[in-house]
Amino acid sequence: MLFRRRKKASWPDRLREFFWPRKGFTRPARYLAKRILRLSASPHAVAAGVAAGIFSAFTPLLGFHVILALALAYLTAGNLLAAALATTVANPLTIPLIAIATFRLGEVVLGIHSAEAVTAGELFHMLEHLELSELWHPVLKPMLFGASILGAAAAFLAYGATLLALRSFKARRHARLMQRAGLAPAVLSRGDTTP
Repeated sequence: MLFRRRKKASWPDRLREFFWPRKGFTRPARYLAKRILRLSASPHAVAAGVAAGIFSAFTPLLGFHVILALALAYLTAGNLLAAALATTVANPLTIPLIAIATFRLGEVVLGIHSAEAVTAGELFHMLEHLELSELWHPVLKPMLFGASILGAAAAFLAYGATLLALRSFKARRHARLMQRAGLAPAVLSRGDTTP
């Protein structure tokens, strides 16, 4: 096989690799960022797609994040692939934090005072075992209100950051391509296209 190890990894090595990857935890995030930066759509379309994906990742609609992100990206003329990629913000490490944050903010906004603090485990237990009619008022309503506020704020920040990053990335890429082609940056600034 092309990518098989020469020496098979032992159980302790595989266990360590599972909990602490050799390439680190930031590698997937860097890959995702580069993948989004290299999309060929306009900066607005990519940024709108990322914003749609991040907004949908904050909603409690687990399993429907990509569908919601694609719908929002379509409505805002965003890039669909960027929207789908941005939904990875909601992953097994971040979903408990997002759920508790949206739930707490929703309680504050709606003025609901719970008798005792609900942990992430209890919140997911309620989501798993209660009927929709029993879930709406104590859990889903606060989470949706909190998600709309936190998701909108995160989407706004993601749109701005992605737009700035894309413009900078495309400008550097264009300058590098012009330098390879033998065109000096001073010639480009005058609007002259001849070398």
